[in-house]
Amino acid sequence: MKNFFRFVLCFLLLSCGKTYSPEQEAYISTVTQARIEKDFWMENDPTSPFKKDSTAHFSPLKYYDVDPGFVFKSVLFEHEQKDTVIIFGTKGEERKVVKYGYVLWERGSGTKSIHVYKGTSRTGYEYYSIWFTDKTTGKETYHVGRYIDFELNPDKNFIYTIDFNGAYNPYCAYSAQYSCAIPSKDDHIDAAIEAGEKNFH
Repeated sequence: MKNFFRFVLCFLLLSCGKTYSPEQEAYISTVTQARIEKDFWMENDPTSPFKKDSTAHFSPLKYYDVDPGFVFKSVLFEHEQKDTVIIFGTKGEERKVVKYGYVLWERGSGTKSIHVYKGTSRTGYEYYSIWFTDKTTGKETYHVGRYIDFELNPDKNFIYTIDFNGAYNPYCAYSAQYSCAIPSKDDHIDAAIEAGEKNFH
């Protein structure tokens, strides 16, 4: 199975006319395998949105090709004053989140800042997240926006790896039973992020 997977990966790389370093090929292989495993989880796990909602019919998730050029590194620039802001869910409800800080992304047209939010789940669990829209939103990608998980490190000088290949659709993209946070206009990236998950439907 592993040999077959390597063959498919090599075929895709050759057919795209791109050459990558061994480290980049290993990275692409890891992301591709993770996508296969996510499909299996989505289709079979009893806690997945497709199992929770009998009207949601599973089909393999759609993605852009893995592109190492959409991986960047940045420290987290924490806001001195961390404002609590109101965002909305897709069912119209208000949600309070903390605008915790931002990371910087340098690509092509210059440096862009991307907000990091701190939220609290209904069970009291604190989480950090990036959500965004971009020039593909509503076209090739989910019209609400996409998310990237963010794990806070206590080291103020920690260098984070932000990977747009891991950008994913919230559950409301698959089932109307779910409500998800809507990125605000401040979370729009004025570029086409042709990486990560595409439209499901």
